[in-house]
Amino acid sequence: MADKKDSGSDDCSEDAVVGNVNKFCVVPPGYNSQPRRGHLIFDACFESGNLGRVDYITEFEYDLFIRPDTCNPRFRVWFNFTVENVMVGQRVIFNIVNFSKTKSLYREGMSPLVKSTSRPRWQRVPPKNVYYYRCPDHRKNYVMSFAFCFDREDDVYQFSYCFPYTYTRLQSYLEAIEKKNLDYFNRELLCLTVQQRRLDLLTITAPENLDPDENQRVVFVTARVHPGETPASFVCQGWIDFLVSQHPIARVLRQHLVFKIVPMLNPDGVYLGNYRCSLMGFDLNRHWQDPSPWAHPTLQATKQLLMDLNGDEKVDLDFYIDIHAHSTLMNGFMYGNVYDEEDRFEQQMVFPRLLATNAEDFSLANTNFNRDAVKAGTGRRFLGGALDDNCSCYTLEVSFFSYLTNSSSVPVPYTEEAYMKLGRNVARTFLDFYKLEHLINPKPTPGPQYPRGQRNSSGRGKDRDRERGRDSRGSRAASSQQEVGSYAGSASGSSLDAMPVHFKMHHRDGKKR
Repeated sequence: MADKKDSGSDDCSEDAVVGNVNKFCVVPPGYNSQPRRGHLIFDACFESGNLGRVDYITEFEYDLFIRPDTCNPRFRVWFNFTVENVMVGQRVIFNIVNFSKTKSLYREGMSPLVKSTSRPRWQRVPPKNVYYYRCPDHRKNYVMSFAFCFDREDDVYQFSYCFPYTYTRLQSYLEAIEKKNLDYFNRELLCLTVQQRRLDLLTITAPENLDPDENQRVVFVTARVHPGETPASFVCQGWIDFLVSQHPIARVLRQHLVFKIVPMLNPDGVYLGNYRCSLMGFDLNRHWQDPSPWAHPTLQATKQLLMDLNGDEKVDLDFYIDIHAHSTLMNGFMYGNVYDEEDRFEQQMVFPRLLATNAEDFSLANTNFNRDAVKAGTGRRFLGGALDDNCSCYTLEVSFFSYLTNSSSVPVPYTEEAYMKLGRNVARTFLDFYKLEHLINPKPTPGPQYPRGQRNSSGRGKDRDRERGRDSRGSRAASSQQEVGSYAGSASGSSLDAMPVHFKMHHRDGKKR
């Protein structure tokens, strides 16, 4: 039997939120009998779940508290929980009352995701039923309230901040690729986390590129250093899906480049349902300068690999790209570094410009280059100063919510498939950057080519790469017109019926929000 919650408990401090609720039945004050139908049962004790506390306000209204990241009370954004024991037609208001961030895409029309056991595809709660406001009842924290009507008695409903992407899902995905025995895909264990989960390293390239005598051009990719930024995993999966496919562009890229991908830098944080931190409460993307083998083992192992590649005379480490999700801006975009050397600064502007021609959801307007001191410990900033001058280091961001295109002023909400499509389009952009499109099209494109293993005799290729950057600016492969959307992952969307909510939303002060 589920635990009962007596709303008359003296413990009403928001600081009391520690663990996740576990089959937690919320009943009216003074109710001492067995729970009955309509007494909602909340649960977040599952992988990537997060809901720390539920308070009964009225039979129609509940205050929900996000559990802070483990060992770090500062971060309270990600939520992911289930509700069951509902009645058909039961209407409720859920107030998520302890967000740690003030700026949010909820102001721009974002809404929570919902699915149920009989309708397992995610869809968004109608935005007209979602309100975001500062509430004096909760230390002036911002509150996100949404109204919902349950329509199937036997269903278990799940609500989430964004599309979940769990550690287990990643492991299943990688195991499925491994079973195909592709000679151009290699999966290895880079290290184990504090809780003994895998940190996977993927290498995708033609087998001959791994010959010790061959020179390598390496593109290094990481994702999910912040566990609540689940869109990063969908982008990364789309990238991987494309590279291991039989698409002509993918075959050419494998022949000429080595892609090394760490798809989940913070497996423990992902598993625990944290938003930003690791098991021990560290924001790993602030510890690249001096990671600890015991406190930040995944970061230390990844940094060591990057340093080894950078010091290898047989390797040109051309790119480091760290994939994130953004909670206040729309579209996909990039952050890059500011350098005093004009050639180096101009070189790193090339890739975002090319990407904008391939991905309609990528925004050059949001793309930004900076040397913000607050970001000094991030992968982009630290590696931009530690790696060879020819390595371009970026943070690739994608919105938690939506994107605008040149042809529409109405935001288009992202789906799982749309995130993966962005990943595919990032991958195909390397064809344009390295000017390899003549290997796809019958008619060669003018300009210098860089076959696999070619090296500038003057050293590690600085002059060559600067020339490559200048020649690549403004170019666009004819193959960019080829749609790769057929290489889709699981499409998103749902048949879940949108139930109208006819009553006005009130909080305890009685004012309409």
